[in-house]
Amino acid sequence: MKFEKEMLTLYAVTDQTWLNGRTLAEVVEQVIRGGVTMVQMREKGQSEEEMMQTAREVQAVCREYNVPFIINDSIELARKLGADGVHLGQSDVPEGDVRKMTEGLILGMSANTVESAQCAAAKGADYLGVGAVFGTTTKHDARHLSPEKLREITSAVDIPVVAIGGINQDNILELSGCGMEGAAVVSALFAQKDPEQAAREMREKAEQMK
Repeated sequence: MKFEKEMLTLYAVTDQTWLNGRTLAEVVEQVIRGGVTMVQMREKGQSEEEMMQTAREVQAVCREYNVPFIINDSIELARKLGADGVHLGQSDVPEGDVRKMTEGLILGMSANTVESAQCAAAKGADYLGVGAVFGTTTKHDARHLSPEKLREITSAVDIPVVAIGGINQDNILELSGCGMEGAAVVSALFAQKDPEQAAREMREKAEQMK
């Protein structure tokens, strides 16, 4: 799948903590119907077998709706599944030619400084995930980035940037003017009673934010 920056508009990052008896695939379908433009599977604490099974179910939904399916951290798993892409944290980038290792995959990388952003761009990343922009429950050691710092980062690279970290309906528009192509969200979708409606409202605000 060819990467296009519009894919970043409303970027869902999965979290099974909030499912309340629903399957991850069911909730992913709901948020896609609400307007999600990319799905990253990021699940901790599962065995490889469980992860593969869940990933296949989620990937099938993404394919049905033609939404890019991204695997977090593992190039090997992305290859094994035939996923559309992989997203690598700063500590997960392997030595060597990362772009060659991920040939044919959409490649996202995390960054939180101008230097790390420029480094990721030089390694061939298609897009950057930058944060944490607000408080986040998924990464307790994440430092918050000011709007000024976000503008510095987006101005320093020629590839699109998606904001991540504590983004919800109440604060997403605070990112307006920071150069973001979209917002990556977790609990603002997966923790909601009506994920489809939550996605619909977030998509509308994500469009306004650009």
